[in-house]
Formats: sequence, C-alpha cells, structure tokens
Amino acid sequence: MTPFAALHHSAEPLLLPNAWDHASARALAARGFPAIGTTSLAVAAAVGLPDGAARTRDETLRLARVLGGGPFLLSVDAEGGFSDDPDEVAEFARRLAAAGAVGINLEDGLGPAARHAAKIAAVKSAVPGLFVNARTDTYWLGAGRGGPADGGRPHERTLARLDAYQQAGADGVFVPGLTDPAGIAALVRHLDVPLNILYAPAGPALAHLTDLGVRRVSLGSLLYRQALGAALEAVTDVRAGRTPGGPAPSYADVQALSDTPRGAPARAGGTG
Repeated sequence: MTPFAALHHSAEPLLLPNAWDHASARALAARGFPAIGTTSLAVAAAVGLPDGAARTRDETLRLARVLGGGPFLLSVDAEGGFSDDPDEVAEFARRLAAAGAVGINLEDGLGPAARHAAKIAAVKSAVPGLFVNARTDTYWLGAGRGGPADGGRPHERTLARLDAYQQAGADGVFVPGLTDPAGIAALVRHLDVPLNILYAPAGPALAHLTDLGVRRVSLGSLLYRQALGAALEAVTDVRAGRTPGGPAPSYADVQALSDTPRGAPARAGGTG
C-alpha cells in the first residue's frame, strides 16, 4: 500500500484541501496537511475557461509539474481525463505520475459507465501505483447542480456505477453532492473501497462524516471560492473607507513560500 493509499485507511478520514497554485499548496502543507489535491475550477478560471469542459489539459499538467516536487502528497483533479479514449487518459495519467502526482481524480460526468470503467482500468494498467479516485456525478448533476439525477432516484444508479468502477480497479470512489447521512452510510456498507465525500457547509460536519465511515473528505473548490470572496470583500472595504478585516499573510510570509534558495537575491522593493 502506498503512503497516499494508507491515508485512506487511518483512524481519521483524509481531509484533503484543494490548492490552485504553488503558494496555496505550500501554505496548506505548512499547516500540516500531508496530502493536497488540486481543484479543476480554479485551474480553468485562472485562464478564463469553463470547468468540466475538457479544455484545461495543458494547464492541469503544468500545475502538477509545479506542485509535484512539494513536501506533500499530490492528487490531481483531471476532470474526465481530457479524452474519451482510455489509452489517451492512461497516457495523461502517466505524465501526471512522472510530474510527481500520487493520485488522480476522474469524473464520469454521467457519461457511459462502461467508458469510465475502461478509463480506470487503463490508468491502473499503465500506472499501477497511482491512486485512482473514481467520481460519479449521479448526485452532483441533474435537477440543477448539486441536485439529484435520474428523476430523484440516484441511489440505484450510483451503486451500479460504483460497482463497475470498483471492478475496474478504482482505489477509491467519490460521490460529490451526496449529503444525506443515511445515503452515505448505505454506500459505506456497500463498498469495498474508501468512500470520498465532498464537504458541504450545510451538510454533515467532519466528525459526523467520520462516524458514518467516510474515509476521505475533499474540499473541492471551496477554499478557492472563499479566497476570491475574501478578496472582493477586502476591496469593497477599502473603497468604502473601511479597514479590511480578516487575517492576511504578510508580503514576507508569501515570499517565504517560494522555492527561492536561502541567500539568493530577491526582487527589491516589492509590494505586489
């Protein structure tokens, strides 16, 4: 079992924060998080592209190369693998592993389950040590984002898809949008691999998810959206003549997150 896989079998579930650049990843690692994921929304938003549209393959790989050598275990959100061809997805996974990633998150987008299972099998064949977290969107997509799919009967389809993904070799499965404690507990009882749940502020707290048997709790794009919200709040305060509230790292604090060796000359006079 790899160190990353082992984190899914510890006494406490793996709380996986999701970073969007070098500084955010290093800051999270400095807070003691042993593993960090990426968030596809931030990768896409940073270059003005929509999330979930399979258009950020290069940007995702570039971020993996930036973060792969960090002092933490890296899992990459790769949408659906940026291709419907399982061999192309496997090749992309191989590149992520070469960049230093130890995990990949692959979402089905409610496409054919057999196709997604084929992607999982291809990745595990190409990179056996890469932890494949297989996501199904039966709860995430449907009657509005976050609403139930399949006319309010997502549970049966969820089980069928997760069974197919387990059989294909997935190391863990991810069901974002599911917040009902009874539904979560039912999946835990059914599964042979760790269940990953997306944290929702209005859903069960981390302690409750632990009691339900969840083994991994992802934050998804939450931290990125909170950071963007804080930036907008701060500039609104400045425009209104108020002093921005809330904590903010100093310039020196952020500089210290860089990979610049000690003693190397730094740009003088920076305020940006």
